Amino acid sequence: MITYRTIVPADLDRVTDWVVTEPVGWIPADRFLAELSENMYRPEWTWIAEDGDRVVGRALWWGRGDSTHPVALDCLDVDPAVGERTAVAAGLIGAALAGFRQPVQYAIKVAGGWRDDPVASAAVEWRRAAARAAGLAREVERLQFEWAPADGVPAATGSLRFAEASDEEFLTVFRRIAEGSLDAHTRAGVAARGVEATAREEMDFYLGAPGKREWWRLACTPEGEVAGMAIPSATPYSVNVGYLGVVPEFRGRGYVDEVLGEITRIHAGNGETRITATTDLGNAPMAAAFRRAGYRNTEIRINLSNDVPAQNG
Repeated sequence: MITYRTIVPADLDRVTDWVVTEPVGWIPADRFLAELSENMYRPEWTWIAEDGDRVVGRALWWGRGDSTHPVALDCLDVDPAVGERTAVAAGLIGAALAGFRQPVQYAIKVAGGWRDDPVASAAVEWRRAAARAAGLAREVERLQFEWAPADGVPAATGSLRFAEASDEEFLTVFRRIAEGSLDAHTRAGVAARGVEATAREEMDFYLGAPGKREWWRLACTPEGEVAGMAIPSATPYSVNVGYLGVVPEFRGRGYVDEVLGEITRIHAGNGETRITATTDLGNAPMAAAFRRAGYRNTEIRINLSNDVPAQNG
């Protein structure tokens, strides 16, 4: 009989001895222990499946060091010898979700072209099926990008000027960008809660992120009209593109390249050597803008959530 529980100190070696052999992203012992010490992994967020006294599965949930609840499932694996890995994995996720009161997500990280690789495809499919069975039914596939100095810093064209602004001014632009957005997170938020609530949630997210508020810029035309905004940000691991957008009346003019370029210039000017970014697989214009700016697609993230997908980078 399979049972599920969170770990106690005596379980630590059994959790850290675990090795994932399939071609998906996973958390090795050194990273788990380092982030456990920083309160980003916690015993009460670390779930194991046991068959008698044998650990046959683990689920590692992650949150920021000051989080009151986890926000993402970082690593899910079940011993192939169990047989029905999907059922055991669904049980692991479901046991954790019963105690979580906030929306969470699970990101399956895999290389591009995974659908054409039978081993990678199989590794994704049983995890995806488990997540859906446990209630993480909303799915968005995202492209992860990365920039380094060797990729070049986009030069300013002068088609837009950038300036600091108040929170209220930024909130106004968040509202306007939400209209007709191709981003799945924004579209789902607008459909569920409306433009106003979505704009405030997105702004609050970036205000609470590790990035600095003084990096934020409004993008204006030479005539002074607000065309969009650039919000360089950061995660606990690296700086990232954060949020950018162009208001509806100025879309289709190539301004996205200049806004993305400004974010890149800000981070590069601060001496950063790595910038990360994500966009939905279905947001072809944004993916094309990243590539034009020298960003390289490094992996795919299949995000499964039980509510509007959490932001990431």
